[in-house]
This record gives sequence, structure tokens and C-alpha cells, in this order.
Amino acid sequence: MAVAQQGGQRVGAANMAAQAAGVRVGMMLTDARALVLDLKIRDLLPEEDARALAGLADWCGRYSPWVAVDKEEVGSYGICLDVTGCAHLFGGEAAMLDDLSRRLTGFAIQAQMAIADSLGAAWAVARYGARYGSAATAIVPVGGAREALYRLPVGALRLSVEAADGLTRLGLGRIGELYALPPGALTARFGREVTYRLDQALGRSDEPLSPRPAKTSFWSRMAFPEPIGHRDHIAGATAQLVEDLCAVLEGEERGARRIELRLYLADGTVQRIRAGLNQASRQPDHLLRLLSEHLPSLEAQFGADLMILMAGRSDPLPAGQRSIDNIAAGASAGENLAPLLDRLGNRLGTANVARFAPVQSYLPEQAARLVPPLPGGGEGGAGQWRHIARRPVYLLPRPEPVEAVAEVPDGPPVLFRWRGIAHRVRRGDGPERIAPEWWHEMQAEAAGLARETRDYYRIEDSRGQRYWLYRRGLYGGDGTSAPEWYLHGFFA
Repeated sequence: MAVAQQGGQRVGAANMAAQAAGVRVGMMLTDARALVLDLKIRDLLPEEDARALAGLADWCGRYSPWVAVDKEEVGSYGICLDVTGCAHLFGGEAAMLDDLSRRLTGFAIQAQMAIADSLGAAWAVARYGARYGSAATAIVPVGGAREALYRLPVGALRLSVEAADGLTRLGLGRIGELYALPPGALTARFGREVTYRLDQALGRSDEPLSPRPAKTSFWSRMAFPEPIGHRDHIAGATAQLVEDLCAVLEGEERGARRIELRLYLADGTVQRIRAGLNQASRQPDHLLRLLSEHLPSLEAQFGADLMILMAGRSDPLPAGQRSIDNIAAGASAGENLAPLLDRLGNRLGTANVARFAPVQSYLPEQAARLVPPLPGGGEGGAGQWRHIARRPVYLLPRPEPVEAVAEVPDGPPVLFRWRGIAHRVRRGDGPERIAPEWWHEMQAEAAGLARETRDYYRIEDSRGQRYWLYRRGLYGGDGTSAPEWYLHGFFA
């Protein structure tokens, strides 16, 4: 693949056949054509490559829940997996690599793979091992990183170009040549980079992996000898996965707050179903009900050969004992508001199921905010509900201007017009004065803005309908100025 860079077209990526012919990333395109006369050229599209790499990384979740995309340089892409505790599911590390290689070959993807006890060693052997005598797939035995890295070039340590060139100029072209050098001498000459990368590759320094998506510690897995695509078969496998996951959660005294079902299809794509819970739960019936509502929407034409159910988020949920009153009344565990809210959120969207919580503000439109429907859902109110005065049951999203006529400056209106309809006031109560909050008042004065004082009135018109109006601003000393009137809400 070609990419436009300063100086002309250069090779941005090359497959194994091109590399075997001498084509290298960064080479001028004219030089590459001179090496291979019938060289096929495609434009390098970084955005499309990144999207395809992210999709392949998601698919690699079939081998480990810890997957991260790695891209060290242009045209050089990689995926990192932490397979600790996962290899036995495939019959060992060798069988896992064979299965991964076979599937990638079926997708027409050329790859070099390695397993080692450190991320740095696996990275080096996978990218440079094939050039220096290793196979396309390699397994570095535990404790064998030092020997595996000995003959590889210093660039395999993921060094910067400056550091790698500096070592080469000093005659230190192989990683093994760095072993005998004192760390202090390397640090004094090249800074911390060389010794840090060397320690990572040899496993002397930890290198945490940042997985995508976030790490999950609780999951259940089911593989099939042949891909399954029938809806009933997928539903049955989902039920078994839910049972297995709940058993794991019960053993750890945890409850799921967010679950995700993944179907790894035979064509290399991944189908997902996600569900969130307002309270931690490990009730199989409830979790299965949330997932089952979306199972008909799955498209598994090629069939799924692997299904994984994971708890993306979990909270502590100690085992509890039901009270004798609930047993006598026939109530079962979980018969509360949380399952209903979970189902509503699953159907309508979690953002559309919420409750109001109080906020410490005297302004009515700012005195409440939407939070998760149950306490402990991640947000809460900043104060207690205030009942210092009667408030309407419904507030308009924004106060709407009205035309109003009042008999006296501080009295309620006797007539107002809203949306072109005149309302004659039969009785009114007020005012309830709301002055600007002092911190906002200071900001307004500093900015040279006018202060806003509201006088609210509870109004009942001749039809018996009740409104909440306010007057913004005060009448002048001569009583001739005309403040603005607004309709803010309705009483039941």
C-alpha cells in the first residue's frame, strides 16, 4: 500500500510476499517497483485500517477478555492479548495459536504471532522473529525471553528511531549485546528509554495491558463444534451461559450491573446484546429476560461457533436471607421495583428511565435534575426536597411570555393572554419573591448585567384552570414601567 509523504509516494504497508522480495515499509514507491515489476499498489487508508483492526480486535475476544490494539508505527499493526488462564480452553498454547492462525488464514489475513511471558518479548518475536530464523508462530517458554531476544535487532525493543540508530552506531545492533552492559552506562548515554524497554521485554518491569473494552473478571463461555444459527439453539445456549455466570457471581458474592452477550460468527464478525441493571443482581431469570428481548434482532446467518456472556460491571452483593414476613406473603426474592425498571430501560433506553432529584437552587427550573431511577445508581441529589411553598406539578421546559394586566403594581394579574387566548383571573395568590442567588448576583454585577427578581403568583382563571405566573423585574417608582410576565407551570 502506498502513502503520500514528503518527497513522494512511499510504501505504507507490505504483505509477506512483497517483504520477501525486498520491499520495506518507508521505501520509495519507485524503488519498490524496481524490485517487483508486477507490484500491485493500493492506497493506504488509515481510517479504514483502524476500523478493520478494531473489528479484528473485537473478534479476538473469543480467545481472551483482555484485548488491546497496538500500533507502533505507520503500516505496522498489531493486537495484544493477555491469555493468562485462557489457553487451557483451547487445549494449550500451541493449539490456541494453531486455531488462531487457521481462522485468520480463512479470513485471508496474514499474521505473525508469538506467545511469551512478557508483552515486550511477544511483541519482538512476533514482529522480528520470522526474519531471524523463527517461524510465523512461536511460543517462548517461561523464562526463555532472554534467549529468544538475543539475536534480534535492538529495534525489536520498541525503541525510538534515535535510540536505535545511536545503539547501532556504537556497534550494539543486537539485543543480546546489551545484556553485559551496566544499566548505568546505557542510562547515561541514552536516557531511561533503553533500559526501561529492555526490562519490559525481559519481564523485569511490569507492563500493564489496557484492554478494550474495559476488563471484566466475570464471564462464561460456550464453544460449539459446528456453528449454530437457529434461534432456539441460541436461546438455549444463552440460558446456560446466564446460569453459569450467575453461579460465578454467587461464588464471589457479586451482582451484575451491566452484562453483554457476544456471538462470534463464522464469518469473523461479532454480534452483541447489552443490558444494564439499576441494582446488582445475579438472578438467572431476570438476566435472561433482559437478554431474550433482543435475541430476535440478532443476525447470525453464518452461525456462531462461540458465545461469551460477561459482566462488564458488578457490585458487591452478599448473600441475604428473606424475612419471614415476605415468605408468608408469598413474595419471592427480587420482586421489587428494580426488575421492572431494568426491563423499561432495556426497551426504552436507560437514558429515558430516570427520576428527579433535588438540587440546592432557589430557581425552580434549576431545583431538580434527572438521575438514575434507584438510589446508588451512580448519581444522587445534592439536597433535600424543599416544601417552603406550593409548587405546580408541571413546569414548562422554558417559561413562556404572556401579556398580563395587573390592578396594582405588586398585585396578581386580573387578565393575561397566553398563546393568543385570553384568561380572566378569578382569584390569585402571591407574590412569592425569588431573588437572584447571591453568587450569581455577584457574577452579574461584575459582568454589568441586570439582576433578575421574580414575583410568582398562583392564578385561577374563570374556567377553573390554575397557573403559575411570575413577573420579572419590578415596577418603577412612578409605577409606569412595564415588567415582563411569564407562564412557568400548571397546578393540578
